[in-house]
Amino acid sequence: MDTVAPGTPTPDTAPWLLVVDPQRIFADPTSEWASPFFPSAMGNIRALAAHVGSEHTLVTRWLPTADRDTSWGDYFEEWPFADVPAEDPLYELVEDAQALSAHPTVDEPTFGKWGPKLEAIVGRAPQLLVTGVSTDCCVITTVLAAADAGAHVTVVTDAVAPSTAENGQAALQVMGLFPPQVQLRSTREVLESVPPRAGA
Repeated sequence: MDTVAPGTPTPDTAPWLLVVDPQRIFADPTSEWASPFFPSAMGNIRALAAHVGSEHTLVTRWLPTADRDTSWGDYFEEWPFADVPAEDPLYELVEDAQALSAHPTVDEPTFGKWGPKLEAIVGRAPQLLVTGVSTDCCVITTVLAAADAGAHVTVVTDAVAPSTAENGQAALQVMGLFPPQVQLRSTREVLESVPPRAGA
């Protein structure tokens, strides 16, 4: 999918579902970065996307396009299996994520996905329901940057997939230290508190 071009933010205040990096590299059991919790998180992500609607769902991808002259060069030396072209099947969305959003994917070469591309779509102070993988890497960096920029962030605790249970719990504990900008809620709590989008 194509990178999102800057556009006009949606004027309403309905929450956006942000699905961080639901890619094969994090889901395929043979990948060194696979999360064993990805399937269960994806089931909850599908329910949330059906609730808020594809027009208010955004999907991101992490792509290996960072400058190798920076510390990313060291990173890819540490993880050579991931140092492949961005077009490699490893970086494709999993099948269940391919039709979640009416928007093109938001592609970034960084762990955190908050930045000008996302802000151009959701606005300066959006309501974000953050899901995806992994809790202890791309999710936490996205959440803290978005909150620091002024977004109202809800981390959907059973719709994020950590690398390990211990790492996931540690990441949720850290993100939970940032109320009121960051709230922790389950899928059930979100579905009960957020009105469904018309036509969703």
